Amino acid sequence: MDSIFPQYQINRTIYSEGKEYLFFSGTSYLGISASPYFSALLKEGIDLLGIHHGLSRINNVQLAIYKAFEDFFASQAKAERALLFSSGFLAGHAVISFLEDQADVVFIAPDTHPAVLSKANRKHIYSSAKEWINSIENFALNQKGKNVLILANAVNVLQPEIYDFSWIAELPITNNYTLLIDDSHAFGTVGSDIFGTYAKWKHLPVRLLISGSLGKGLGLPAGVVLGDQISIEQVSKQAIFRSASPPPPAYLWAFFQAQEIYKKQQEKLKDNIHYFKKLAKDLDLQTCNEDFPVFRFEESNLLPKLQEHQIIVSSFPYPAPNDPPVHRIVISAWHEKADLLALIRVLMN
Repeated sequence: MDSIFPQYQINRTIYSEGKEYLFFSGTSYLGISASPYFSALLKEGIDLLGIHHGLSRINNVQLAIYKAFEDFFASQAKAERALLFSSGFLAGHAVISFLEDQADVVFIAPDTHPAVLSKANRKHIYSSAKEWINSIENFALNQKGKNVLILANAVNVLQPEIYDFSWIAELPITNNYTLLIDDSHAFGTVGSDIFGTYAKWKHLPVRLLISGSLGKGLGLPAGVVLGDQISIEQVSKQAIFRSASPPPPAYLWAFFQAQEIYKKQQEKLKDNIHYFKKLAKDLDLQTCNEDFPVFRFEESNLLPKLQEHQIIVSSFPYPAPNDPPVHRIVISAWHEKADLLALIRVLMN
């Protein structure tokens, strides 16, 4: 598929060289990045709190909204504490650099986000989920007293698949287990609210930490780490948190005011997913049994036909430049029923 370079805001449609295209790509799952209601709140937040806060988090002058956001997000996610960062990548790097020094062994699931991978462990990623799980189980059965670090995404957006971690409950209690999940694609999409998967997995017999970007589903230029009080306190003592500037405060103010907007957008996203699944039931598209807004297809010959009908889907090599392109349709809350019908008509003809 040819590259498109729009010169204006990306929404349910994009404009390039005088043409309007329906847009089924990106990661703005709830459509917050193009919401006029959220934009209006953001402008109010800028007037109240400014466009930037360039002070570190340990400065003797700290805007109260950062601590308020961390307390609120932790409470809603059912975690003891949260730490806010300026990006999901920074959040992931902060928590993995803390955890890897404590681990005797690290097990990395396929397609785990680079944000939670240390350079030393990047060559040890398992090629399949089955191999990854079997290796953990075999190690746990034959070792005692080891600190085992398990890394994974909440969601594999390439397949797509929502991971199930319930098998961890059956691991022998003779070792100490830490589970770090990247929730970047889960915030706003997985579960009955917008706060990710912490509540779902907090009862596993592990030390659970969640990190991820808030810029995808939630439309915030920020990242977060969720966990128990002791672990988060230790992460907060690192220079990567103490010395870094936080995200722009106006976005956090808008987030607080926009809870009803998020709720309505999540409801609309789920409705769009159900509607599209019904329309696409006879097509060869890969998706989750659960509600998730990504649909993968293998037929590269669909790409020029879609572009000819002014429809753009996701198609690019990932994660490495030399990897084969992954073709995906991404549904958002900004799409209307007519958009989904137009897409289906092209796919079926």
